[in-house]
Amino acid sequence: MDLVGLLKSQFLCHLVFCYVFIASGLIVNTLQLFTLVLWPINKQLFRKINCRLSYCISSQLVMLLEWWSGTECTLYTDPRAYPKFGKENAIVVLNHKFEIDFLCGWSLAERFGILGSSKVLAKKELAYVPIIGWMWYFTEMIFCTRRWEQDRRTVAPSLLHLRDYPEKYFFLIHCEGTRFTEKKHQISMQVAQAKGLPSLKHHLLPRTKGFTITVRCLRDVVPAVYDCTLNFRNNENPTLLGVLNGKKYHADCYVRRIPMEDIPEDDDECSAWLHKLYQEKDAFQEEYYRTGVFPETPRVPARRPWALINWLFWASLLLYPFLQFLLSLIASGSSMTLASLLIVFCMASVGVRWMIGVTEIDKGSAYGNIDHKQKQSD
Repeated sequence: MDLVGLLKSQFLCHLVFCYVFIASGLIVNTLQLFTLVLWPINKQLFRKINCRLSYCISSQLVMLLEWWSGTECTLYTDPRAYPKFGKENAIVVLNHKFEIDFLCGWSLAERFGILGSSKVLAKKELAYVPIIGWMWYFTEMIFCTRRWEQDRRTVAPSLLHLRDYPEKYFFLIHCEGTRFTEKKHQISMQVAQAKGLPSLKHHLLPRTKGFTITVRCLRDVVPAVYDCTLNFRNNENPTLLGVLNGKKYHADCYVRRIPMEDIPEDDDECSAWLHKLYQEKDAFQEEYYRTGVFPETPRVPARRPWALINWLFWASLLLYPFLQFLLSLIASGSSMTLASLLIVFCMASVGVRWMIGVTEIDKGSAYGNIDHKQKQSD
């Protein structure tokens, strides 16, 4: 390991990132709280401000991926579709196999200049996670419980609110509902067999209701679906901890732009269309494992400097007073003060590990538990 790699793996560096992220995140959440007074006066101004505030948080994670670890994502796509990326709203269907696939989706949105306004269909529990969950609340993310009887009353009205959203956005959906593991795959294929659906080798059976209701509610304002199939070269198994340690990964993503008029309006036909889409995604993955490339023309979108500039701004704003405070505590020489400082660092360590643990595959949903088999549905 070279000197730079050794430096990036040091826990002290991780604490710096954690401190800047938490401190700036809480400041941004507070500012977002104050913007609530704008909602009844000027809803569109409220939304535009919160898009910028949201970027202050989400771009820090993208900065870790793009600038700290140096991970690059090569897009394989139709050259005729590429100029439209970032210039139109889109529903993004992304496979859910890697710990950082959501971060690659964010990086894609950042490269095309719409990270702050982009949306995701997320578990309701994430709305209560400090900083990111609270940020999502103010940017009108769509939360679901994965229980259709509850979601049908809440998800559709939330989606309809996005019809007059003033900024361009990607709406990211992981139709598989949870990350791929062999155990979950086995259960998923049992469900597919019971429903008479073709087996998938590299994906879980997609849950169609979230996709169909999203298409139905946004059809007139979202002109296309972007089918994104993500993989990593040389059988890399990327993790958020690896990104934090500065490890560079090499992602490839096949993006197909599918016009909305090509997607059936009837819910049952739309569900069947999505199942067919995942059979095609499975074939693309199989071909990638065989050849190491996806179809279409490869290109790497230009990396924008704003994520790095944003982090440097918050670091310069927050680190100097923190270091001054830290040095004054050490200079006091009080054993109680030093002990308290040690406890704070231990708590920070636990906090970093917990935030990383939220993304770990083996801590995903109970989808793969045989006791939950009967709960799996479209």
